[in-house]
Amino acid sequence: MPLNNQAKSVLEQRAAANLPAADTISPAQARANSRLRPPLMGPNVEKEEDKLVTGSDGKLTARIFTPAGNGPFPVLVWFHGGGWVLGDLDRSDGVCRSMCASAGCIVVSIDYRLAPETKFPGPVEDCYEATKWVYENALSLNGDPDNIMVGGDSAGGNLAAAVSIMAKDRKTPKIIFQVLVYPVIAKNFTTQSYKDNGEAYGLTEDTMVWFWDQYLKNESDADNPYAAPIKNKNPKGLPEAFLLTAEYDPLRDEGEAYAKFLNENFVKTEYICYEGMIHGFFGMLDDVDASKQAIADVARAIKNAVSQKI
Repeated sequence: MPLNNQAKSVLEQRAAANLPAADTISPAQARANSRLRPPLMGPNVEKEEDKLVTGSDGKLTARIFTPAGNGPFPVLVWFHGGGWVLGDLDRSDGVCRSMCASAGCIVVSIDYRLAPETKFPGPVEDCYEATKWVYENALSLNGDPDNIMVGGDSAGGNLAAAVSIMAKDRKTPKIIFQVLVYPVIAKNFTTQSYKDNGEAYGLTEDTMVWFWDQYLKNESDADNPYAAPIKNKNPKGLPEAFLLTAEYDPLRDEGEAYAKFLNENFVKTEYICYEGMIHGFFGMLDDVDASKQAIADVARAIKNAVSQKI
């Protein structure tokens, strides 16, 4: 379908700001520019606190959102997007609040180390260790260790998929579900969605090439399933998944391919492509109605996953 008018308006507003593309400036400048956009506020939750958790090389900050009610609650460990280079707890605060309130689960947002200062596998090892910490300390958070989930958007979706593989390979922690929001799945710029959407819809091919260059130490890392989850040769037994993509997103086809790959390997995966949408729409609750539907769909998928385990 045609580009959604609300998404088009967001793109026009960004163009009017006339900020340089991330791939044309330094990572520090790109981070500073990304923070110029006002963060999404999100709904009120019962409790929010920052806590230090275990990373792969020291402590990391986690922001913990707890819903109203009597626990123990299911727990979603969330990894923000930003091409492994950008993003922080404040940028993802509103989305985490929305998922906490809608799904009735604790959301633990992880401030993992960023590239290029910390290259692969540092960020994904951070996310794995933080998830293990959440699993081991769930009860102290009023969380249920039998209902631990992981999720993320874009590069965060990549990290969530990779953590799911790591947890299976290392036999801990126990993860019941993965929420993958337009995830980065493979270093492959030849898909039809890159050809169709790699220029004019916010996230560009040039920026994705730059993100991958910042993240990986060498080209051989692109064949590691902890960097490119579709390279996983033994997917059977991974947690069930909910995977969404956007029609006008260069990452659309790799996300769809991963959903198909999981289903073909007996990993039950629900897949939705949101028509007329662009990369990043999940966090545009103030501007794009479809983001509200996407949050509702994620909440429904989480509740279904949890109910199946009871």
